[in-house]
Amino acid sequence: MDFETLSLWADEELKSLTGVLPADIQDAMEQVAIAFEEKPGQGAYDDQLDGDELGLFEGPTAAEEVGPEELPRIRLFLTNLWEWVGADEQDYRDEVGTTFLHELGHYLGWDEEEVSERGLE
Repeated sequence: MDFETLSLWADEELKSLTGVLPADIQDAMEQVAIAFEEKPGQGAYDDQLDGDELGLFEGPTAAEEVGPEELPRIRLFLTNLWEWVGADEQDYRDEVGTTFLHELGHYLGWDEEEVSERGLE
């Protein structure tokens, strides 16, 4: 599948999430930059990653003071997501949403256990 189509589907999924999330979570979404990438490799510390990650949160959490140079960012690795779900469009869309919410949970300060308790693993 080409990256342009995967990006379009991912963008559609994130827009549909906006309409169903509580207002405080929608507000959190607006505070985080979202990047679509094929696979890890474009970030400063990507050499420390395994390469099969589905998404990654970088930067300060919502509770931390931030300067303009340290904006929080969620990176979604679309080719990895596509391969993870076995190249199925609906499963891909669902996983984009789940992965995004997982990473947004980290922005909100939730650790892996708290993310898991909310069904976002």
